[in-house]
Amino acid sequence: MTTRLDRAFSDLERPFAWLDLDALDKNIRTVQEACGGKQIRIATKSIRSVEVLRYVQKNLANVVGFMTFTAAETIFLLQQQFDDLLLGYPVMEEAAIRRLLHFVKDGKSVTFMVDRPEHIQLLAKLGLEIGVRVQVCIDINVSNDFKVLYFGTKRSSLYSLETLTPFLQEIQKTSAIEVVGAMGYEAQIAGVGNRPANAIKGKVIEAMQVQAKKQVTQFRRLAIAHIKAYFPNLRFVNGGGSGSMLYTNQQKEVTEITVGSAFYAPALFDQFTHLQLEKAAGFALSVTRKPEKNIVVCHGGGYTASGAIGLDRLPVFYEPSNFAYLSLEGAGEVQTPIKVKGKHINIGDTIYFRHAKAGELCERFQVLHGIREDKYMGPYTTYRGDGQCFL
Repeated sequence: MTTRLDRAFSDLERPFAWLDLDALDKNIRTVQEACGGKQIRIATKSIRSVEVLRYVQKNLANVVGFMTFTAAETIFLLQQQFDDLLLGYPVMEEAAIRRLLHFVKDGKSVTFMVDRPEHIQLLAKLGLEIGVRVQVCIDINVSNDFKVLYFGTKRSSLYSLETLTPFLQEIQKTSAIEVVGAMGYEAQIAGVGNRPANAIKGKVIEAMQVQAKKQVTQFRRLAIAHIKAYFPNLRFVNGGGSGSMLYTNQQKEVTEITVGSAFYAPALFDQFTHLQLEKAAGFALSVTRKPEKNIVVCHGGGYTASGAIGLDRLPVFYEPSNFAYLSLEGAGEVQTPIKVKGKHINIGDTIYFRHAKAGELCERFQVLHGIREDKYMGPYTTYRGDGQCFL
């Protein structure tokens, strides 16, 4: 049976990446509703396309800016006339920081993430050298240490008021630094789905997330109040992620929510029971072999996601009920054998997939080919298509 994807993309060479604009529009509306009146900061690492970033910004209300992931990427986006960029991670590349501070001197808004004295010392030195005050955001660690299990990500070293106090005092020593924001990213809620393949594991995650929300709420509010005691002119408090929009929207201390993955709705987000997202992006492979009646082979496909190695890092099938990987081969570098269930597939046919994560798909392809209804809407270049590679 010919699908709308087949009709729209009939003239394209395989492999290619696709972007369903109807699904993207629905996801934008879902994000808008979930975030309520909070301002929204778009996570660039989950999109990795200048054209799509502009599309989302145009169609999403309350956009306050963007969260970038490297200094080089931030420079690139500034060159594309983006503004209000918050670096989501500390950077230690002196030449790139100098370039960013020259943009600041020319009137652009760039905020650096910090959680260690070494970050402050480097930024202060370069700020004095260039002649600008460096705007920083303090990254507090809101992960939960349940003793038998660390629930969250190993990020910031600022995990208590006791660790936060000397850091704030360190910042006060230099006039070259301006604290404008704070971030408390609840990765254990935003990035961990409660519907994994293992049902028992899902119940454990749900119970842990209930407890985690209580602790995150309490500590983040205390930490923000503590920071404001030292720096009362804090302009924003960043929190949240695609998987925690509804929770973060209810947090009084948070002024803006970072969202990225929800727009493409990658496969890992199928594990969130409270998210109703549409499949908006993926890739297509051509069937080139048929060694057995119910086994076909696609050319390419080994686009696995980063993170702890597991089956959930593999791409998933757009039609999961019709296909399955072979347990001894999985998704291969140059070919992917697939077991076909309840569908007739011929050599030359196309099989559609979704990446486990969002932006990583764009590292494999130069363009995302757009579809609306069953019409081809043209290409949207990725960072790779613009000749960029940041991490």
